[in-house]
Amino acid sequence: MTTAPALAAPRLAPRRAWLTDLPVLLAAVVWGGSYLAAKGISTPATVTAVLILRFAVALPVLAVAGWRGLRALSAAQWRGAGLLGLVLGVILLLETYGVVHTSATNAGLIISLTMVLTPLAEAALTRTRPSGGFLAAAALSLAGVVLLTQGSGFTAPSTGDLLVLLAACARTVHVLLMARMAAVRGADALPLTAAQFGGALALFVLLAALPGSGASPWSAAAAFGAREWAGLLFLALLCTLFAFFVQMWAVRRTSPSRVSLLLGTEPLWAALAGILVGGEHLGARGLLGAVLVLAGTTWGRRAASAPGH
Repeated sequence: MTTAPALAAPRLAPRRAWLTDLPVLLAAVVWGGSYLAAKGISTPATVTAVLILRFAVALPVLAVAGWRGLRALSAAQWRGAGLLGLVLGVILLLETYGVVHTSATNAGLIISLTMVLTPLAEAALTRTRPSGGFLAAAALSLAGVVLLTQGSGFTAPSTGDLLVLLAACARTVHVLLMARMAAVRGADALPLTAAQFGGALALFVLLAALPGSGASPWSAAAAFGAREWAGLLFLALLCTLFAFFVQMWAVRRTSPSRVSLLLGTEPLWAALAGILVGGEHLGARGLLGAVLVLAGTTWGRRAASAPGH
């Protein structure tokens, strides 16, 4: 996910706040559903092809909407956005390959560890000690992931679980780069995101050109039925375009912390989509793990944003 710049916003009346909150909550819902949608249309042989098709639908819209901003980007901003795009591409590859090999529920919950990994990495870089509450929340989240990935007994986590965990680590790198790269800090969110998407798409196209990389985008598209096209359009139009524009719109009308809190419900919707729509089963141990992950990441988000942290 790409985060829009934090901007000050006036305090809203309850009715106006609700009207702003609802689209943001819908963005979190569609992001939560993205794991099940990606799992439904991807196979190990079509991951790269599906990502190319997804971005080929979304990128032209972003490029047209942000054309003036793209032309205004400096060379340094283009280089920074290109690097961020490569990292974003790696994140999506790891997430999509991961969800192919694990459940959508596991993927959505494990990726939420970014909420605790990012403040931990930031603390390490700045050599500051996280609060005791945050460390306890991080430990709770990690314990939940252990239980979540051991639904059938204490064995090695699946390949998919490990890939999604690596994606959470890569998301942390992406967030830190966004925050610490001077070249991109002053860029508008829309052209910066469009440039990042271009960098990610270039990575996917390059990988698809390598021998043994799997199905081409054309052959994957030709094999799609109505269900697969619906899933692809859901990912491209709702999970990419709608969610991004809602996030950018809302952060200018309410507080960034409120937007972040609402978007932080994404793992809850991912779990509900996997269980209620995808028919996935966690078992007692996995269900306890899911509860611990949700509780830990919510607690960690609040502890990390508390004054004095």
